[in-house]
Amino acid sequence: MAKSEKAIRADEVRKIAAAARLKGVASHGSGFMSFVREQGVVGLAVGLAIGTAAGASVKVIVDEFISPIVALLTRGVDLNSLKWVILEKTADQPEVAIGWGAILSSVITLLATAFVIYQLVHIAKLDRIDKKKD
Repeated sequence: MAKSEKAIRADEVRKIAAAARLKGVASHGSGFMSFVREQGVVGLAVGLAIGTAAGASVKVIVDEFISPIVALLTRGVDLNSLKWVILEKTADQPEVAIGWGAILSSVITLLATAFVIYQLVHIAKLDRIDKKKD
């Protein structure tokens, strides 16, 4: 086999390999698009964006409406400062305490947030829009 024939065959092998790589990229790209369509990735992205905006609104409702009501009921006591002291602070040891007030405050905030979300979904009748329930 002449040297030029070897160069031609090597060039053909390179072209075939390049075509195979392009075909692999194309099938990988179509697989990705299929994944996006079948898994509802666009809907997930829209839901995430709406959820982020709704989360900010719910936070404002809880902070500006629910929290003042809780403060009124507790007569202005900062729940986060309530704790059970296990070991008193000494010169060489910090205080060891269980911050039950912070835990209670967190649970109240969680329940208030869930209640506000439930009311928004129920009042706006968004639960009827979900096609998966049908």
